[in-house]
Amino acid sequence: MRTLFGTDGIRGKAHQYPFDGPTMFALGEALAHRLKQGRGKEGRGTRDEGKSDGHASILLGMDTRESGPEIARALTAGIEHGGGQAVFIGIVPTPAVAYLCRTSDAAAGISISASHNPFEDNGVKIFGHDGMKIPDAIEEQIEDELRAIRRESVTIPEIAIEDNAGLIERYERFLDDGVAPGALRGRKVVLDTGNGAAFRIAPEVFRRAGADVVVINDRPDGRNINDGCGAMHPEGLAKVVVNENADFGVAFDGDADRAIFADDAGNIRDGDEIIYLWAQRLNRNGALKGGCVVTTVMSNFGFEQQLRDDGIELCRANVGDKYVLEMMIERGASIGGEQSGHIIDLTVHTTGDGIHTALVFGELLAQGGTPFSQLKTFTPMPQLLLNQPVTSKPPLESLPKYQAALAEAQSQLDGKGRILVRYSGTENKVRVMVEGPDKTLITCIAETLRDVLKDEIS
Repeated sequence: MRTLFGTDGIRGKAHQYPFDGPTMFALGEALAHRLKQGRGKEGRGTRDEGKSDGHASILLGMDTRESGPEIARALTAGIEHGGGQAVFIGIVPTPAVAYLCRTSDAAAGISISASHNPFEDNGVKIFGHDGMKIPDAIEEQIEDELRAIRRESVTIPEIAIEDNAGLIERYERFLDDGVAPGALRGRKVVLDTGNGAAFRIAPEVFRRAGADVVVINDRPDGRNINDGCGAMHPEGLAKVVVNENADFGVAFDGDADRAIFADDAGNIRDGDEIIYLWAQRLNRNGALKGGCVVTTVMSNFGFEQQLRDDGIELCRANVGDKYVLEMMIERGASIGGEQSGHIIDLTVHTTGDGIHTALVFGELLAQGGTPFSQLKTFTPMPQLLLNQPVTSKPPLESLPKYQAALAEAQSQLDGKGRILVRYSGTENKVRVMVEGPDKTLITCIAETLRDVLKDEIS
């Protein structure tokens, strides 16, 4: 059973278990062992940027957190102790690691990032040779071996952590190729890089696409990542878009795999709206594969109703972009994602990529000619999401007071809304989401359920 890996890799406090040196060393070693076992079966060769001595190559990228280099060194030492070869890319978005994995002979890749979390946290996301996050079953096997081989006394040398300009440029060319040359010429765009992994690459590729670029929060100091900025705090972006008279703005999270937009009037437009507009264009052009889009259980019911009216099916996956991707492949869909701004364009990518999303959507706006603020999407059903910190995560069905409160809440909604309560897969929180036609009612229900859970979970 997995206890370290959640819905999006491993997350935790920097310098504490599991982000201490011995555990990260053991993770690198366990992954290298796993790849050595798998290479004979899968016939993977070595990667062309590095040694040609038969060692499995593992790419490493990270965001701007001050704890990143320490974790990278521990992983590198463990990988090499386990018979692999670590190749450091540099400070890059998580999707850069995925892209470079699948377009090279690398056996795997690791992104060192805690995404939207504060700088005190960090995380690791592991990708396979195909650029997809490794399956739950493989995570479980790696976790089992990690525990078996972990030892307190390990040697972690002071390895130089430097950007690989060639690999970064390869990823930038991929982003360039996602839109027509000069696709954003004449467009003014505000980018909030959240002091994270997009701080250099996003402005560069937007300028290459011809945009007039205004950049904010692009001075990372190791501690200011996501600090009142980026995808979790797009209000500042919206104000700058209006003040700069820009066509639109984009806020990225710490590892730039998600994007939240602000239109020219300063309205925040979330992932559901962007997926809807993107799917509309694909549908008009006869390019919407599978006749559906894939989102998660968190997507607004109003979104689902509007898609149905448009003749498009909405398929819901569990929360986590890897689960969205699995369902997209199963249904043959070309577009999918999450309300939070993870959007997967399966025609070119295997994971959410905020910069690619922003470029392609910017091209869509430019081609349409209608101001972003005038593009109508759907009427959202009132929805409220509350987060409650918890010290443990007992099964929700084992909590009698919560179950009684849930039954009462469902009776109050009378089949005219949704209640979704789940533990976060990346943080020690329980999330309570309630949808319904009456905002006052759903607020009361959500707060009641949150308070009951707060009292019942010690």
